[in-house]
Amino acid sequence: MTVIENASSLPLLRPLVGMDKQEIITHARQLGTFETSILPDQDCCTLFVPAHPETHSTVEQVEAAEAALDVKRMVDEGLERSERVEFSFPKRTEPITVPVVTESRWNVR
Repeated sequence: MTVIENASSLPLLRPLVGMDKQEIITHARQLGTFETSILPDQDCCTLFVPAHPETHSTVEQVEAAEAALDVKRMVDEGLERSERVEFSFPKRTEPITVPVVTESRWNVR
């Protein structure tokens, strides 16, 4: 994660990084997204992740891999293929409550 952070010029937000699976499921249920998240469908894990991903890369390796990409073409193609879809959702009758973590489960020094 540090290598990707260093290779990116934009901030990367990782709101789930400190949660375990059950905490993520609890939040998804509270937000009303759990049922959608378990529908069988192709996702980025099955479509884009290589069979044997590199887990100990260096900043230099990531920058070299990114340099080989034609980012402008990829962005142009993505914009060309994109479509706008508008959704409307019924108004919630109950507020969403998310528990606040007041202390860490890990002893971080």
